[in-house]
Amino acid sequence: MASVVGEEVSNKQVIFKDYFTGFPKESDMYLTTSTIELKVPEGSNGVLLKNLYLSCDPVMRILMQRVVPKGFSNYTPGSPINGYGVAKVLDSGHPDFKAGDLVWGSARWEEYSLITATEGLRKITHSDVPLSYYTGLLGMPGMTAYAGFHEVCSPKKGEYVFVSAASGAVGQLVGQFAKLLGCYVVGSAGSKEKVDLLKNKFGFDDAFNYKEEHDLDAALKRYFPEGIDIYFENVGGETLDAVLLNMRDHGRIAVCGMISQYNLDQPEGVKNLMCLVYKRIHMTGFTVRDYYHLYPKFLDTVLPYIKEGKIAYVEDIAEGLESGPAALVGLFSGRNIGKQVVVIARE
Repeated sequence: MASVVGEEVSNKQVIFKDYFTGFPKESDMYLTTSTIELKVPEGSNGVLLKNLYLSCDPVMRILMQRVVPKGFSNYTPGSPINGYGVAKVLDSGHPDFKAGDLVWGSARWEEYSLITATEGLRKITHSDVPLSYYTGLLGMPGMTAYAGFHEVCSPKKGEYVFVSAASGAVGQLVGQFAKLLGCYVVGSAGSKEKVDLLKNKFGFDDAFNYKEEHDLDAALKRYFPEGIDIYFENVGGETLDAVLLNMRDHGRIAVCGMISQYNLDQPEGVKNLMCLVYKRIHMTGFTVRDYYHLYPKFLDTVLPYIKEGKIAYVEDIAEGLESGPAALVGLFSGRNIGKQVVVIARE
């Protein structure tokens, strides 16, 4: 149904209940319906958005705790959760946006949003690819993979690359960027289906199910007899410990995230850090926010790859805002196959 500017409509929302410890549950969020006038208030330079696609990202778990790292803003109990999304502008008081524009960027989990802080929004100029790609491949995860691999890892053709959580939104792209550069790439994931995807769909040289490996050090020695030049870190914990033993001299580790640690009250320690010294390893943490100035260059690189079929991207689509909480919680048990997206509306 077309949205008419000026009318008052109901607005379904996913509300954050309260801060918690441990794994997230669907009951940490609830669905409610409010009303909203489809109009930017007189004199405001905000935009009124109809939300189309929402992104489920592991970082959202960090925003559900009372104390968050510097530079992050946690959720407010009783308010909608927020993340990244794709939306259509219905009304605008801002000179850079007009009705009908498609945008991606920060998004609240609701059907319609009045956004006054527009600096988190980017206009979509290439709409000849699936719009949902702007929650993943052409959005924050894609930019994370691109910057983390090309800028942080300083990769060279022929190097040995290991990617953990390799079938996720970021990992599947890191592996493909590495292959396009001429690297040897192995990924780890948590099911046979995901391992098959890595080898058959994303073109990894090899892959393994970490749940079936009782000795990760031995597994890595099997897949990397010569050692690892580049490790793209998404999981932390015992995987990182095993990788450190298998890094080559002057290897690089880009620390993107550590999903195995987000739900623990007490983070696990890492035992093999002296390998950083013995092997002169560069281990660098990074956040995508430092690299958005490269977004135009990223699009120039990746859009042709998509059109030429050189990059494959797998999405796991959940239909309807009401399916959002289960989709988000499912990230932490590995339920999703590929990038987890919630569809509110397709246009």
